[in-house]
Amino acid sequence: MHEDRSGTPLAPPIIASPAKRIEAFTGDPNFMTSLARGLAVIHAFQERKRHLTIAQISHRTEIPRAAVRRCLHTLMKLGYVTTDGRTYSLLPKVLTLGHAYLSSTPLAVTAQPILDRLSEQLHEACSMATMEGDEILYIARSATPQRLISVDLSVGSRLPAYCTSMGRILLAALDDAALEEYIEHAELQVKTSRTVSTPEALRASIEAIRRQGWVIIDQELEVGLRSLAVPVRDSAGQVLAALNVGTHAGRVSRHELEQRFLPPLLEASRELSARLYS
Repeated sequence: MHEDRSGTPLAPPIIASPAKRIEAFTGDPNFMTSLARGLAVIHAFQERKRHLTIAQISHRTEIPRAAVRRCLHTLMKLGYVTTDGRTYSLLPKVLTLGHAYLSSTPLAVTAQPILDRLSEQLHEACSMATMEGDEILYIARSATPQRLISVDLSVGSRLPAYCTSMGRILLAALDDAALEEYIEHAELQVKTSRTVSTPEALRASIEAIRRQGWVIIDQELEVGLRSLAVPVRDSAGQVLAALNVGTHAGRVSRHELEQRFLPPLLEASRELSARLYS
């Protein structure tokens, strides 16, 4: 673990740093490097890293500290960031950046009533996510009063793709070259004793998903969490997103997930696809 000059642990660097991705556009006269850096600074904040120093953000993004400082200064002036004099954190105004998408995209808007009905029918939390880099991004969710896991999931939440049901569905939708690129660069951490955390095991799981068209992930992300996911396809059969239902392992067995939960989840997926392209 790296530390900044004051001894504060630095956030771990992420794969394919924003700085490297930004550098790839060098020479494009229409590419705004400053805008790209500002967005990268915003994305450096995570649920478990809500307060970061300039050094931590610079380490995480590989953007020079001076540039990070200017980005934060601009974001503060615009009302997106605040500081206690040492660390920085995001303000609620950041939510407006995603609100336009969530309120206008047919996928999220059309899915919400379907998720609400499905959640009421199954008495469990139901969600929809898309792939965003090496993670899944929740774009719609209908929760129940019961809290399933310690991570507070909501629209905009991100989770690793390799050990989540929706992530495994979305990985299975990738072509072989894109899947191998993901496996090569993803950090396959062991979350529980059940986590699929080797390239060989992940490939085998994805091949099984491609054959059967759905997946149950049994306590790979967190002990006690069992989930079922299916794909949502466009009119050409390409996977747009994934739908899932999350349950407590002590309350719902794998057999019940497959026998009682899978049919309505598949029906919800078909209904969503039909509504999107009717």
